[in-house]
Amino acid sequence: MVEQIFKLARGNEKAVERVISDENVHYLHMVFNKDEGLPEHFSNSNVYMTVIRGKLSIGLNDQEIHEYDAGTLLKIPFNTKMNVKNLNSDTLELIIVKAPAPKS
Repeated sequence: MVEQIFKLARGNEKAVERVISDENVHYLHMVFNKDEGLPEHFSNSNVYMTVIRGKLSIGLNDQEIHEYDAGTLLKIPFNTKMNVKNLNSDTLELIIVKAPAPKS
């Protein structure tokens, strides 16, 4: 078998999964319910964030929080301050790709 197979969590429970984390790319899957999210942090690579379901509430650098619906892809540059939250009642599901893979 040439390919590798990875399974993502399904459902509405909070999840932060590092699906692939190698020297080429980091591929993460996240599920957040209302008022859940990530601690404020700076991006350690270029971040490509796809909203799979729900609505993403995100503050970048000193901007006010913007909201993005399912079907939206955000490209966030390296070293950007990020505040990722779900401020809505629907479950938020994200796919995050970090490329190139962070060094640390």
